[in-house]
Amino acid sequence: MDKLWDVVVVGGGNAALCAAIEAAEAGASVIILEGAPKDYRGGNSRHTRNFRCMHQGPLSVLTDAYEEAEYYDDLLLVTKGKTDERLARLAIRTSETCLPWMERQGVRFQPSLSGTLSLSRTNAFFLGGGKALVNAYYNRVEDLGVTVVYEAQVQHVDIEDGTFRGVDCEIAGAPARVNGRAVVLASGGFQADLDWLARAWGPAARNFLIRGTPYNRGVVLKDMLDQGAESVGDPTQCHAVAIDGRAPKFDGGIVTRLDCVPFSVVVNRDSQRFYNEGEDVWPKRYAIWGRLVAAQPDQVAYSIIDSQSINAFMPSVFPPVMADTIEELGEKLGLSGAALKETIEGFNAACRPGTFHGNELDGLATEGLEPPKTNWARPIVKPPFYGYALRPGVTFTYLGLRVDDTARVTGTNGLMTNVWAAGEIMAGSILGQGYLAGFGMTIGTVFGRIAGKEAAKHVA
Repeated sequence: MDKLWDVVVVGGGNAALCAAIEAAEAGASVIILEGAPKDYRGGNSRHTRNFRCMHQGPLSVLTDAYEEAEYYDDLLLVTKGKTDERLARLAIRTSETCLPWMERQGVRFQPSLSGTLSLSRTNAFFLGGGKALVNAYYNRVEDLGVTVVYEAQVQHVDIEDGTFRGVDCEIAGAPARVNGRAVVLASGGFQADLDWLARAWGPAARNFLIRGTPYNRGVVLKDMLDQGAESVGDPTQCHAVAIDGRAPKFDGGIVTRLDCVPFSVVVNRDSQRFYNEGEDVWPKRYAIWGRLVAAQPDQVAYSIIDSQSINAFMPSVFPPVMADTIEELGEKLGLSGAALKETIEGFNAACRPGTFHGNELDGLATEGLEPPKTNWARPIVKPPFYGYALRPGVTFTYLGLRVDDTARVTGTNGLMTNVWAAGEIMAGSILGQGYLAGFGMTIGTVFGRIAGKEAAKHVA
């Protein structure tokens, strides 16, 4: 640990690994400081399944074309315009070259899944999921001679007059110092620090479930902000989805996500609907439901489905609650059976005839109902009936470090000399609110690669 490293990479997920690969390929000596034990390496990346990619024609497993204008419009739709257009377009344009680069590093892809995750044109799915991607990258950095240290909890990034000198950390509980000529910060957001979440959101945040890694506590982020790094993003904005209420407090991962919402009626603990379940296709709307549920009493909601729709979405990791009547289902879920029956009957009465198409916007809408359901509005009438409890599941937070288009971090006196950031720690530059399926991996891959190249160039 007495060595002076060319590039110190703080973090061990997708963005960190992409940075390490690029820096090592450029000839730099690289060390990765991963806060998690080896079995839990990879941060939130090990829970991912796909990468959103621009392409002007068929590319690898991707079909047709998904060009810049459409991609950017999709991003604007979910962020409601809260994005840095320059950085967003950089991420979008560069994503096209990233997919073949990923394949060269050993990442393998498979055709997209069916049902509500049918994204064959926009998203490339990892064969074996995010953990296979992470393992492929770790194999690659090993081949390149990168040193990886696990259980390396970075406590302080030593910055003097805007210049990085080294990091103070604990390695397996013992204090250590790692010095370097450049640093790439890719240590994620602060979502696993429940006290910080509660300060941002209020006490209700303690009811949130953290579907991602428990190791992203924002220690490096706070340290950098305390030293004058310029912040970007809103601490109350995050990638938060509706997940199964039976999921563990931390690290339940993507399997706890529920894709049933578009084909269901969603009610709060008072058995009242509160939002349009059929607003848009699920990949463009799933990430708003965490915040919607978070705003309900006790931060809980319930998805109600009948036998017509139970096979219309990806199967859940936990079986749904089942009953022969709506009243019985309500009681099993801890709701008023009578109140739930009244809500469902009101919804059924507002449904209108039409043709149901589960994989596209079908215009099958309610009439005279508030809030409306504008697609996939079939009466819930066919027993048995099914229900899931929903809780907000936070993946990552959007408060982060401001960077330029070379991924260099901005401080109080302008750009820092030799400090770069990539991944969730800077994603708030592009994601002001909302989320687009697979876009977190795009940001991490694009800016991880840029940061690694730039750090190595600085050292050279």
